[in-house]
Amino acid sequence: MIDIPRLVVAAPASGSGKTTVATGLMAAFAAAGLTVSPHKAGPDYIDPGYHALAVAGSPGGGRPGRNLDAHMCGPGLVAPLFAHGAAGADVAVVEGVMGLYDGASGAGESGSTAELAKLLRAPVVLVVDASGQSRSVAALVHGFASWDPEVRIGGVVLNKVASDRHESLLREALDEAGVPVLGALRRAAELAAPSRHLGLVPAAERRPAAVAAVRALAERVRESCDVPELLRLARTAPPLAAVPWSAVDAVAAAAGAGLPGGHGTADDRETGTAPGAGPRFREGAGPGKTSRTDGPRPVVAMASGAAFTFSYAEHAELLAAAGADVVPFDPLRDEELPPRTRALVVGGGFPEVYGAELAANEPLRRDVARLAAAGAPVAAECAGLVYLARDLDGAPMCGVLDARARMTDRLTLGYRDAVAIADSALAAAGTRVRGHEFHRTALDPPAGETPAWGMTRPVRRVEGFVRGGVHASYLHVHWAAAPAMARRLVEGCETA
Repeated sequence: MIDIPRLVVAAPASGSGKTTVATGLMAAFAAAGLTVSPHKAGPDYIDPGYHALAVAGSPGGGRPGRNLDAHMCGPGLVAPLFAHGAAGADVAVVEGVMGLYDGASGAGESGSTAELAKLLRAPVVLVVDASGQSRSVAALVHGFASWDPEVRIGGVVLNKVASDRHESLLREALDEAGVPVLGALRRAAELAAPSRHLGLVPAAERRPAAVAAVRALAERVRESCDVPELLRLARTAPPLAAVPWSAVDAVAAAAGAGLPGGHGTADDRETGTAPGAGPRFREGAGPGKTSRTDGPRPVVAMASGAAFTFSYAEHAELLAAAGADVVPFDPLRDEELPPRTRALVVGGGFPEVYGAELAANEPLRRDVARLAAAGAPVAAECAGLVYLARDLDGAPMCGVLDARARMTDRLTLGYRDAVAIADSALAAAGTRVRGHEFHRTALDPPAGETPAWGMTRPVRRVEGFVRGGVHASYLHVHWAAAPAMARRLVEGCETA
């Protein structure tokens, strides 16, 4: 059993102010001297970057923002992953996704904030965009509070309130409905973070401005919300029956189950992974290195920096548990891969924003191409796939793949069920995964002679490239649900 105070910040719809309230509340708790664990519902990579900034001043030190995705990872992994990420925290704040009851298309409540709140047994704070309404807010909140009796809405934070008079009318209506008002935020356009084609601009791309914005959000929440009452509400969450997820045990369990890549069945996603106490780090070694000392550990280079900000924290932990030293590098600045690199991981991000800078770093592009040509394991997702192409809108990329990338006006977004077409650095043929696509670029051709995946849902098609040690695809997969991928990639360093 774990007993960590926790809140889920939800809303009736996207655009209501969840990120504003959740990020500001995380920062306000941290400023009050609490160790805060930040979490995000669903597959989103951008909000967790702001969450990490919000808790950077926590007494126990900063923590990465971590995703909790019941649809992609399975309900059975939600509580263990939460317990792993929140270990030692005074309070955890989970920002929801879309509207409270919105989930994966055609899958009922799967992937919804409501499902997550129930799995975590956490009270919900409903953020309501109050613009253009007064007494009707009570009917709206009553409907959300009564729709599912297993979802406990502990209070409301009103957003975009126009005036003192407007606030008074809203509070009066909600008092009649018996729902506590825990805060009321005035309209404040100056606090809005800049957006572009895939949502908010990541915090890593605008760090000074993002730090200032998070501080302003914390101040706004402190001024406009009852922070002590929100903490009291978090402390009403009952003990949670969960054993913290462990990268070490997950990798070991994947090996013991004979899974050469990916997760085996839907039942595996329901039950989660083997119990354990989390990855063990060598003293002074830092993240990405475990306590193993039995011989030299292969270096797995992981792309980072402003152009490649999309990565789940558990990926580096799993690679370390599988026996690798994970070393970050910045393709915008570093002209060569880290010394002794034996494998490469290039996740998602925004190569389309930094195309000229990536193209200008010709030494690194050559180094990446040399590593791939030598047969080393290379795992590339989305932006990583684009980076390995011949060019992006005419700007030269690494040329590992015989494909050309371009920006489009079409947003490709949603969960995907897929099966591995052939053996690769990440998965054995036949491995089934559930992942997520989120991009506005396209490749020509979209798949190589040996595709990475055969999509089975929602539309049957082939996608991605397997060539030598390269596995490149638009599909984002959360490796906590597929720990054998990390093990397979690290083991591939020995045979490359």
